[in-house]
Amino acid sequence: MHTQHNWITTPITPDLVRGALELEHTEHGVLPHRLPAKARAQCADPQLAMAESQPSGVRLALRTRATAVELDTLPTKRVYVGAPPRPDGVYDLLVDGRLAGQARVTGGNSLVIDMSTGTAEHRPGPAGTLRFTGLSDSAKDVEIWLPHNEITELVALRTDAPVEPAPDRGRKVWLHHGSSISHGSDAASPSTTWPALAAALGGVELINLGLSGSALLDPFTARTLRDTPADLLSVKIGINLVNTDLMRLRAFAPAVHGFLDTIREGHPTTPLLVLSPILCPMHEDTPGPSAPDMTALAAGRLRFLAMGDPADRASGKLTLGVIREELARIVAQRAAADPNLHYADGRDLYGQADSATLPLPDELHPDADTHRRIGERFAKLAFTADGPFAQGTA
Repeated sequence: MHTQHNWITTPITPDLVRGALELEHTEHGVLPHRLPAKARAQCADPQLAMAESQPSGVRLALRTRATAVELDTLPTKRVYVGAPPRPDGVYDLLVDGRLAGQARVTGGNSLVIDMSTGTAEHRPGPAGTLRFTGLSDSAKDVEIWLPHNEITELVALRTDAPVEPAPDRGRKVWLHHGSSISHGSDAASPSTTWPALAAALGGVELINLGLSGSALLDPFTARTLRDTPADLLSVKIGINLVNTDLMRLRAFAPAVHGFLDTIREGHPTTPLLVLSPILCPMHEDTPGPSAPDMTALAAGRLRFLAMGDPADRASGKLTLGVIREELARIVAQRAAADPNLHYADGRDLYGQADSATLPLPDELHPDADTHRRIGERFAKLAFTADGPFAQGTA
Protein backbone atom coordinates (compact mmCIF):
# COMPACT_ATOMS: atom_id res chain seq x y z
CA MET A 1 0.00 0.00 0.00
CA HIS A 2 1.19 3.51 -0.80
CA THR A 3 -0.84 5.57 1.66
CA GLN A 4 1.99 7.49 3.32
CA HIS A 5 3.20 9.29 0.19
CA ASN A 6 1.78 10.93 -2.91
CA TRP A 7 3.47 8.56 -5.29
CA ILE A 8 4.63 9.55 -8.76
CA THR A 9 5.26 6.67 -11.16
CA THR A 10 8.06 7.36 -13.65
CA PRO A 11 8.63 5.19 -16.73
CA ILE A 12 11.99 3.45 -16.64
CA THR A 13 13.69 4.70 -19.78
CA PRO A 14 17.30 4.39 -20.98
CA ASP A 15 18.20 7.90 -19.79
CA LEU A 16 17.56 6.77 -16.19
CA VAL A 17 19.77 3.68 -16.46
CA ARG A 18 23.57 3.58 -16.50
CA GLY A 19 25.85 0.62 -17.10
CA ALA A 20 23.48 -1.26 -19.43
CA LEU A 21 23.99 -1.41 -23.17
CA GLU A 22 20.36 -2.23 -23.94
CA LEU A 23 16.94 -2.41 -22.27
CA GLU A 24 14.66 -5.20 -23.43
CA HIS A 25 10.92 -4.62 -23.02
CA THR A 26 9.28 -7.65 -21.38
CA GLU A 27 5.75 -8.48 -20.29
CA HIS A 28 6.67 -7.22 -16.82
CA GLY A 29 8.80 -4.14 -17.54
CA VAL A 30 12.34 -3.78 -18.84
CA LEU A 31 15.29 -6.13 -18.57
CA PRO A 32 18.81 -4.57 -18.63
CA HIS A 33 21.34 -6.30 -20.86
CA ARG A 34 25.10 -5.87 -20.86
CA LEU A 35 25.46 -7.26 -24.37
CA PRO A 36 23.37 -5.97 -27.28
CA ALA A 37 20.86 -8.21 -29.07
CA LYS A 38 23.14 -8.70 -32.08
CA ALA A 39 25.87 -10.11 -29.84
CA ARG A 40 23.44 -12.29 -27.87
CA ALA A 41 22.12 -13.78 -31.11
CA GLN A 42 25.58 -15.11 -31.97
CA CYS A 43 25.92 -17.42 -28.98
CA ALA A 44 23.40 -19.92 -27.58
CA ASP A 45 25.38 -20.63 -24.39
CA PRO A 46 22.98 -20.43 -21.41
CA GLN A 47 25.86 -19.44 -19.13
CA LEU A 48 26.51 -16.35 -21.23
CA ALA A 49 22.78 -15.56 -21.41
CA MET A 50 22.57 -15.66 -17.63
CA ALA A 51 25.77 -13.69 -17.06
CA GLU A 52 25.12 -10.80 -19.43
CA SER A 53 21.58 -10.30 -18.07
CA GLN A 54 22.82 -10.16 -14.48
CA PRO A 55 23.17 -6.37 -14.09
CA SER A 56 26.66 -6.01 -12.65
CA GLY A 57 27.44 -2.29 -12.60
CA VAL A 58 23.93 -1.34 -13.77
CA ARG A 59 22.18 1.34 -11.75
CA LEU A 60 19.29 3.76 -11.88
CA ALA A 61 20.71 7.29 -11.77
CA LEU A 62 18.25 10.03 -10.75
CA ARG A 63 18.20 13.67 -9.71
CA THR A 64 15.35 14.27 -7.26
CA ARG A 65 14.07 15.80 -4.03
CA ALA A 66 12.22 12.60 -3.16
CA THR A 67 12.26 11.46 0.45
CA ALA A 68 10.97 7.99 -0.48
CA VAL A 69 11.68 5.69 -3.40
CA GLU A 70 10.03 2.40 -4.32
CA LEU A 71 11.16 0.02 -7.04
CA ASP A 72 9.20 -3.04 -8.14
CA THR A 73 11.42 -5.73 -9.64
CA LEU A 74 11.16 -9.32 -10.80
CA PRO A 75 14.42 -11.05 -9.87
CA THR A 76 15.59 -14.44 -11.09
CA LYS A 77 17.46 -16.21 -8.31
CA ARG A 78 19.85 -19.11 -8.74
CA VAL A 79 19.30 -22.27 -6.72
CA TYR A 80 22.03 -24.93 -6.81
CA VAL A 81 20.85 -28.45 -6.10
CA GLY A 82 22.64 -29.78 -3.03
CA ALA A 83 24.14 -26.43 -2.03
CA PRO A 84 22.94 -24.11 0.75
CA PRO A 85 20.38 -21.48 -0.33
CA ARG A 86 21.91 -18.34 -1.80
CA PRO A 87 21.04 -15.03 -0.13
CA ASP A 88 18.72 -12.66 -1.98
CA GLY A 89 20.50 -10.11 -4.14
CA VAL A 90 21.44 -6.76 -2.61
CA TYR A 91 20.37 -3.34 -3.93
CA ASP A 92 22.67 -0.48 -2.92
CA LEU A 93 21.31 3.06 -2.52
CA LEU A 94 23.90 5.78 -3.11
CA VAL A 95 23.04 9.41 -2.37
CA ASP A 96 25.51 11.93 -3.78
CA GLY A 97 27.98 9.09 -4.22
CA ARG A 98 27.77 7.70 -0.68
CA LEU A 99 26.15 4.47 0.43
CA ALA A 100 22.91 5.42 2.18
CA GLY A 101 21.00 2.16 2.35
CA GLN A 102 20.61 -1.41 1.22
CA ALA A 103 17.59 -3.56 0.48
CA ARG A 104 16.61 -6.98 -0.86
CA VAL A 105 13.63 -8.25 -2.83
CA THR A 106 12.06 -11.57 -1.87
CA GLY A 107 10.14 -13.81 -4.24
CA GLY A 108 10.87 -13.77 -7.93
CA ASN A 109 11.70 -16.50 -10.41
CA SER A 110 14.05 -19.36 -9.62
CA LEU A 111 16.64 -20.95 -11.88
CA VAL A 112 17.34 -24.37 -10.37
CA ILE A 113 20.77 -25.59 -11.48
CA ASP A 114 22.03 -29.15 -11.06
CA MET A 115 25.80 -29.00 -11.47
CA SER A 116 26.08 -32.79 -11.42
CA THR A 117 24.03 -33.08 -14.61
CA GLY A 118 24.52 -29.65 -16.15
CA THR A 119 20.76 -29.05 -16.32
CA ALA A 120 18.67 -26.06 -15.26
CA GLU A 121 14.95 -25.54 -14.67
CA HIS A 122 13.16 -22.16 -14.68
CA ARG A 123 10.40 -21.75 -12.10
CA PRO A 124 8.26 -18.57 -12.28
CA GLY A 125 7.52 -16.45 -9.22
CA PRO A 126 6.10 -13.05 -8.20
CA ALA A 127 7.62 -9.60 -8.42
CA GLY A 128 8.61 -7.81 -5.22
CA THR A 129 9.17 -4.27 -3.96
CA LEU A 130 12.14 -2.56 -2.34
CA ARG A 131 11.66 0.70 -0.49
CA PHE A 132 13.98 3.45 0.71
CA THR A 133 12.53 6.14 2.98
CA GLY A 134 13.77 8.95 5.20
CA LEU A 135 15.83 10.66 2.53
CA SER A 136 16.44 14.40 2.74
CA ASP A 137 14.11 16.63 0.73
CA SER A 138 17.03 18.48 -0.85
CA ALA A 139 18.00 18.07 -4.50
CA LYS A 140 20.38 15.13 -4.72
CA ASP A 141 21.81 12.48 -7.01
CA VAL A 142 20.30 9.10 -6.21
CA GLU A 143 21.65 5.83 -7.58
CA ILE A 144 20.11 2.40 -7.06
CA TRP A 145 22.68 -0.26 -7.95
CA LEU A 146 20.99 -3.48 -9.03
CA PRO A 147 22.17 -6.87 -7.71
CA HIS A 148 25.29 -7.81 -9.62
CA ASN A 149 24.52 -11.53 -9.46
CA GLU A 150 20.74 -11.67 -9.94
CA ILE A 151 18.83 -11.18 -13.21
CA THR A 152 16.56 -8.20 -12.49
CA GLU A 153 13.58 -7.04 -14.51
CA LEU A 154 12.59 -3.48 -13.63
CA VAL A 155 8.82 -3.28 -13.26
CA ALA A 156 7.94 0.14 -11.79
CA LEU A 157 9.63 3.17 -10.19
CA ARG A 158 7.72 5.32 -7.70
CA THR A 159 8.86 8.40 -5.79
CA ASP A 160 7.17 11.10 -3.70
CA ALA A 161 8.72 13.89 -5.81
CA PRO A 162 9.53 14.20 -9.51
CA VAL A 163 12.70 12.64 -10.86
CA GLU A 164 14.88 13.42 -13.83
CA PRO A 165 18.00 11.73 -15.17
CA ALA A 166 21.10 12.44 -13.12
CA PRO A 167 23.15 15.10 -14.92
CA ASP A 168 26.38 14.39 -16.71
CA ARG A 169 29.10 15.33 -14.23
CA GLY A 170 31.81 15.19 -16.89
CA ARG A 171 33.37 12.01 -15.55
CA LYS A 172 35.26 9.74 -17.91
CA VAL A 173 33.70 6.42 -18.88
CA TRP A 174 35.68 3.28 -18.02
CA LEU A 175 34.67 0.17 -19.98
CA HIS A 176 35.97 -3.07 -18.47
CA HIS A 177 35.70 -6.69 -19.57
CA GLY A 178 36.62 -9.76 -17.56
CA SER A 179 35.42 -12.99 -15.97
CA SER A 180 33.25 -13.79 -12.93
CA ILE A 181 35.83 -12.06 -10.75
CA SER A 182 35.20 -8.81 -12.63
CA HIS A 183 31.48 -9.62 -12.72
CA GLY A 184 31.62 -9.56 -8.92
CA SER A 185 31.27 -13.15 -7.83
CA ASP A 186 31.17 -13.33 -4.00
CA ALA A 187 31.35 -9.55 -3.54
CA ALA A 188 29.16 -8.26 -0.72
CA SER A 189 27.02 -5.95 -2.85
CA PRO A 190 26.86 -4.37 -6.32
CA SER A 191 28.73 -1.18 -5.43
CA THR A 192 31.50 -3.21 -3.74
CA THR A 193 32.58 -5.43 -6.61
CA TRP A 194 36.20 -4.65 -7.32
CA PRO A 195 35.45 -2.72 -10.56
CA ALA A 196 32.77 -0.63 -8.82
CA LEU A 197 35.12 0.18 -5.95
CA ALA A 198 37.95 1.06 -8.35
CA ALA A 199 35.63 3.29 -10.41
CA ALA A 200 34.53 5.18 -7.31
CA LEU A 201 38.14 5.70 -6.22
CA GLY A 202 39.14 6.74 -9.75
CA GLY A 203 36.22 9.13 -10.17
CA VAL A 204 34.96 7.50 -13.37
CA GLU A 205 31.70 6.09 -14.71
CA LEU A 206 31.78 2.30 -14.94
CA ILE A 207 30.43 0.06 -17.67
CA ASN A 208 31.17 -3.45 -16.45
CA LEU A 209 31.31 -6.19 -19.06
CA GLY A 210 32.59 -8.73 -16.58
CA LEU A 211 30.82 -11.89 -17.77
CA SER A 212 30.86 -14.82 -15.40
CA GLY A 213 32.34 -17.87 -17.11
CA SER A 214 32.34 -16.05 -20.44
CA ALA A 215 35.54 -14.02 -20.84
CA LEU A 216 36.50 -16.25 -23.76
CA LEU A 217 37.86 -13.86 -26.42
CA ASP A 218 34.54 -14.08 -28.26
CA PRO A 219 34.48 -11.90 -31.39
CA PHE A 220 31.03 -10.53 -30.53
CA THR A 221 32.35 -9.32 -27.18
CA ALA A 222 35.26 -7.60 -28.92
CA ARG A 223 32.82 -5.91 -31.29
CA THR A 224 30.72 -4.78 -28.34
CA LEU A 225 33.80 -3.22 -26.75
CA ARG A 226 34.68 -1.65 -30.11
CA ASP A 227 31.24 -0.08 -30.55
CA THR A 228 30.67 1.17 -26.98
CA PRO A 229 31.77 4.78 -26.35
CA ALA A 230 34.45 4.92 -23.66
CA ASP A 231 37.39 7.03 -22.50
CA LEU A 232 39.28 4.19 -20.80
CA LEU A 233 39.38 0.48 -21.61
CA SER A 234 40.59 -2.63 -19.83
CA VAL A 235 40.35 -6.33 -20.57
CA LYS A 236 41.18 -9.07 -18.08
CA ILE A 237 42.05 -12.26 -19.92
CA GLY A 238 42.83 -15.76 -18.74
CA ILE A 239 40.96 -17.65 -16.06
CA ASN A 240 37.92 -18.64 -18.15
CA LEU A 241 40.12 -19.86 -20.98
CA VAL A 242 41.79 -22.23 -18.52
CA ASN A 243 38.81 -23.40 -16.50
CA THR A 244 36.76 -24.13 -19.63
CA ASP A 245 39.77 -25.71 -21.36
CA LEU A 246 38.62 -23.78 -24.41
CA MET A 247 41.73 -23.54 -26.60
CA ARG A 248 45.38 -24.40 -26.91
CA LEU A 249 48.42 -22.14 -27.05
CA ARG A 250 48.44 -22.19 -30.87
CA ALA A 251 44.99 -20.57 -30.96
CA PHE A 252 45.45 -18.30 -27.95
CA ALA A 253 47.96 -15.74 -29.25
CA PRO A 254 46.17 -15.09 -32.58
CA ALA A 255 42.85 -14.86 -30.70
CA VAL A 256 44.27 -12.20 -28.37
CA HIS A 257 45.66 -10.25 -31.32
CA GLY A 258 42.30 -10.45 -33.10
CA PHE A 259 40.42 -9.36 -29.98
CA LEU A 260 42.67 -6.33 -29.53
CA ASP A 261 42.59 -5.53 -33.26
CA THR A 262 38.80 -5.37 -33.14
CA ILE A 263 38.76 -3.12 -30.07
CA ARG A 264 41.27 -0.80 -31.72
CA GLU A 265 39.01 -0.41 -34.77
CA GLY A 266 36.66 1.65 -32.60
CA HIS A 267 39.14 3.00 -30.07
CA PRO A 268 42.43 3.51 -31.92
CA THR A 269 44.11 5.72 -29.30
CA THR A 270 42.05 5.17 -26.13
CA PRO A 271 44.14 4.02 -23.15
CA LEU A 272 43.79 0.22 -23.14
CA LEU A 273 45.03 -1.90 -20.26
CA VAL A 274 45.45 -5.66 -20.66
CA LEU A 275 45.32 -7.47 -17.32
CA SER A 276 46.52 -11.00 -16.79
CA PRO A 277 44.81 -13.25 -14.21
CA ILE A 278 45.04 -12.78 -10.49
CA LEU A 279 46.64 -15.66 -8.62
CA CYS A 280 44.58 -18.85 -8.62
CA PRO A 281 46.79 -21.56 -7.09
CA MET A 282 44.96 -24.55 -8.52
CA HIS A 283 45.41 -23.36 -12.11
CA GLU A 284 48.83 -21.69 -11.94
CA ASP A 285 50.54 -24.75 -13.41
CA THR A 286 47.64 -27.17 -13.89
CA PRO A 287 45.42 -26.87 -16.96
CA GLY A 288 41.66 -27.02 -16.93
CA PRO A 289 38.94 -27.80 -17.05
CA SER A 290 37.79 -27.03 -13.55
CA ALA A 291 34.74 -28.72 -12.11
CA PRO A 292 32.69 -28.61 -8.91
CA ASP A 293 33.91 -30.84 -6.11
CA MET A 294 30.90 -33.11 -5.69
CA THR A 295 32.13 -34.39 -2.33
CA ALA A 296 32.23 -30.84 -0.98
CA LEU A 297 28.85 -30.10 -2.56
CA ALA A 298 27.31 -33.10 -0.81
CA ALA A 299 28.52 -31.56 2.43
CA GLY A 300 26.86 -28.25 1.53
CA ARG A 301 30.01 -26.42 0.40
CA LEU A 302 30.82 -25.09 -3.06
CA ARG A 303 34.39 -25.81 -4.11
CA PHE A 304 36.13 -26.30 -7.45
CA LEU A 305 38.89 -28.66 -8.57
CA ALA A 306 41.40 -28.47 -11.42
CA MET A 307 40.86 -31.55 -13.60
CA GLY A 308 43.80 -31.19 -15.99
CA ASP A 309 47.24 -32.75 -15.95
CA PRO A 310 50.32 -30.48 -15.64
CA ALA A 311 52.08 -32.69 -18.18
CA ASP A 312 49.60 -31.53 -20.84
CA ARG A 313 51.29 -28.13 -20.97
CA ALA A 314 53.75 -29.75 -23.36
CA SER A 315 50.94 -30.29 -25.87
CA GLY A 316 49.75 -26.70 -25.64
CA LYS A 317 47.19 -26.77 -22.86
CA LEU A 318 46.88 -23.42 -21.13
CA THR A 319 47.66 -22.57 -17.54
CA LEU A 320 47.62 -19.17 -15.88
CA GLY A 321 51.40 -19.09 -15.94
CA VAL A 322 51.46 -19.72 -19.68
CA ILE A 323 48.79 -17.08 -20.29
CA ARG A 324 50.64 -14.40 -18.31
CA GLU A 325 53.83 -15.04 -20.25
CA GLU A 326 52.01 -14.83 -23.59
CA LEU A 327 50.01 -11.71 -22.68
CA ALA A 328 53.16 -9.88 -21.57
CA ARG A 329 54.85 -10.82 -24.83
CA ILE A 330 51.89 -9.84 -27.01
CA VAL A 331 51.41 -6.46 -25.36
CA ALA A 332 55.14 -5.67 -25.53
CA GLN A 333 55.11 -6.53 -29.24
CA ARG A 334 52.06 -4.39 -29.99
CA ALA A 335 53.03 -1.49 -27.73
CA ALA A 336 55.94 -0.67 -30.02
CA ALA A 337 53.35 0.75 -32.42
CA ASP A 338 50.61 1.46 -29.87
CA PRO A 339 51.86 3.70 -27.04
CA ASN A 340 48.42 3.73 -25.39
CA LEU A 341 48.43 -0.04 -24.87
CA HIS A 342 49.52 -1.22 -21.43
CA TYR A 343 49.97 -4.49 -19.53
CA ALA A 344 49.59 -5.32 -15.84
CA ASP A 345 50.19 -8.59 -14.05
CA GLY A 346 47.05 -9.64 -12.18
CA ARG A 347 49.17 -10.91 -9.31
CA ASP A 348 49.89 -7.27 -8.48
CA LEU A 349 46.20 -7.10 -7.54
CA TYR A 350 46.08 -10.46 -5.74
CA GLY A 351 49.22 -12.53 -5.38
CA GLN A 352 50.93 -15.17 -3.32
CA ALA A 353 51.09 -13.15 -0.09
CA ASP A 354 47.40 -12.30 -0.40
CA SER A 355 46.53 -15.96 -0.92
CA ALA A 356 48.08 -16.78 2.43
CA THR A 357 45.87 -14.31 4.32
CA LEU A 358 42.80 -14.14 2.06
CA PRO A 359 42.53 -17.53 0.31
CA LEU A 360 39.92 -17.99 -2.40
CA PRO A 361 37.02 -19.64 -0.51
CA ASP A 362 35.96 -21.93 -3.37
CA GLU A 363 39.44 -22.06 -4.98
CA LEU A 364 38.30 -19.75 -7.84
CA HIS A 365 36.57 -16.60 -6.59
CA PRO A 366 37.62 -13.83 -4.17
CA ASP A 367 35.49 -12.95 -1.16
CA ALA A 368 34.20 -9.51 -0.20
CA ASP A 369 37.40 -8.42 1.57
CA THR A 370 39.48 -9.50 -1.40
CA HIS A 371 37.25 -7.55 -3.81
CA ARG A 372 37.98 -4.46 -1.75
CA ARG A 373 41.71 -5.13 -1.81
CA ILE A 374 41.72 -5.70 -5.58
CA GLY A 375 39.64 -2.58 -6.21
CA GLU A 376 41.92 -0.39 -4.13
CA ARG A 377 45.03 -1.78 -5.79
CA PHE A 378 43.61 -1.39 -9.28
CA ALA A 379 42.70 2.24 -8.57
CA LYS A 380 46.24 2.91 -7.37
CA LEU A 381 47.76 1.04 -10.32
CA ALA A 382 45.59 2.57 -13.05
CA PHE A 383 44.39 6.01 -11.96
CA THR A 384 47.35 7.56 -10.16
CA ALA A 385 49.76 9.95 -11.84
CA ASP A 386 51.99 7.29 -13.38
CA GLY A 387 49.16 4.86 -14.17
CA PRO A 388 47.97 3.86 -17.64
CA PHE A 389 44.70 5.76 -17.17
CA ALA A 390 46.24 8.97 -15.85
CA GLN A 391 46.17 10.75 -19.21
CA GLY A 392 42.66 9.52 -19.97
CA THR A 393 41.28 10.94 -16.72
CA ALA A 394 43.05 14.30 -16.93
